[in-house]
Amino acid sequence: MLNILGAIVTGLIVGALARLFYPGAIEMGWIATILLGIGGSLLAGLVFHRGRGGFHRAGCLTSILGAMALILIARLLDFQGLDSLGIEGLDF
Repeated sequence: MLNILGAIVTGLIVGALARLFYPGAIEMGWIATILLGIGGSLLAGLVFHRGRGGFHRAGCLTSILGAMALILIARLLDFQGLDSLGIEGLDF
């Protein structure tokens, strides 16, 4: 249970810092910010720790870079949000 809470808190901090450092306005809610931070940490863990046997969590800086990469990818793909699926408040 504490691992899940830790991931949520870390995701919130990493996602908020990624939004702060990424140039331009990024409009998203708290849930999307948490998911962005968790996704950034997972992406960075996969990219920066590959070949070391198994999955390793990324550090704070690489998690922020991973979250910023997710923002960039979403903007490059011209992501319009999840409104078409009936999920509101997760727009990038």
